[in-house]
Formats: sequence, C-alpha cells, structure tokens
Amino acid sequence: MADGGRMGLRKHTVHGLVEFDITQAREAIRRHKAQTGDALSFSAFILACLGQAIDADKQMHAYRSWRNQLILFDDVDVNMLFEVEVAGKKTIRPHILRGVNKKSVGELHREIRTFQNQHESSKESKFIDWFVRLPGFIRRLFLWALFKNPPLLKEYYGTVLVSSIGMFGTGGGWGIPVPNHSLQLTLGGIGEKPGVVDHRVEVREYLSVTVSFDHDVIDGAPAARFTQRLKELIENGYGLCD
Repeated sequence: MADGGRMGLRKHTVHGLVEFDITQAREAIRRHKAQTGDALSFSAFILACLGQAIDADKQMHAYRSWRNQLILFDDVDVNMLFEVEVAGKKTIRPHILRGVNKKSVGELHREIRTFQNQHESSKESKFIDWFVRLPGFIRRLFLWALFKNPPLLKEYYGTVLVSSIGMFGTGGGWGIPVPNHSLQLTLGGIGEKPGVVDHRVEVREYLSVTVSFDHDVIDGAPAARFTQRLKELIENGYGLCD
C-alpha cells in the first residue's frame, strides 16, 4: 500500500463524489434472499454494473505504454479488495475478477464467495505474500515497470480497482483514495435520506461513491458520461432480474 501510495501521488487524479439511489437494487437483493435463502453479493451487483459502463467506452480503463501509446482492453479485469481472516487476524487481500463485462451478477457472486472461502490458495494472495518480502526499492522498481507495460499490468494488477470502505461503518460518507489505476471506484457508506420519486418525497437509500480518474488518460467529458451510465445501471438494478 505504501509503495502504491508513492506512485499514486505523482498522478494527476480527479475525484468525483457522487451518490447513487440503490433503493430498488437493495429491494431486489432482499427479495432474492427471501425467495432462495441466498444472500446475493452487493459487490457482485456493483461489479456487473461497472463492467457494462466501461464496456460502452473502453478508454475508461486504458493505459499508456512506455512509448506513450494508449492501450485499450476488451476485458474489464477488476482488482477488488476484500477483508479476510489470515492467522486469526483481519487483513486485506486483493482478487482480480476477469472479464466482469461478460459475466452476470450470479457468476460474479459465486466467484467472490469462492475467493472469500479459499483466499489463502489464490494466486493474488500467494503473490502478495512473496512480494512484500522483497526490498522496498525492488518493489517500487517492479511497480514502475509494471505500469509502463499495460498487458503485464492487466495480468498482475487488473485494469480497474474497486475498494469498499462502507463495510466498516454505518451511514453515508466518501473516501478519497490515492489511486494507481486509470479508474478506481471507492464505495463509501449507505445512508437514508429524502428523495423525490414521481413528484413524491420518500425515504431512499443512497450509496456514496468516489469515482477517481487519471486525467492524463481520461478527459472530463467522457468521465462524466461514464459516471452517468454507471448511475443509471445501478439505480435501475441492472442484472438483478436476470
């Protein structure tokens, strides 16, 4: 985290603090649990929406090579951070979900649950356990080279990062990350507040989200359009009725 923070501070990052009305989506997830007994992962739903939003404009997860060429990817590989238990202690482990733009909410849900139950044997966990034992200057050199080689970056780091801080508290609120990826979503808290639906005021649930862009890769107008697409997908409960 410290090595990544040093790199992230050198990027020209723009943060957008937004709120998404997730009332409809949460109701659908609760109905699913009542009907099946299975608690559908809210993270899986967010990832499915994110994949579709990026799929409409692949520059949102593009990277520049050492020749300054802009490299685009077809598959949206999301590096997501999960809190797991290691040796009796809570810690953070990354897991890369490949091609989320081509997977359903159910498929992503099953992949997340499998990782949470078997994280110690995952490729990412084994790599992290080995990587942190290297001297700091070697780790930083590796990360510098990684971000100059987009295909290698995709393999080891994914093309997008999603972090959730809302799981650690209650109520709304945003986190401001120091990202390395061209696009990072930081999921904040969920809070209830009045909203207008069909010209009526009623209590709604809102998710606080920080959308962070590398401004050297992504311009403001495409970023705004992406955020609007993501908002529509989430608020309409994309994939939850499949």
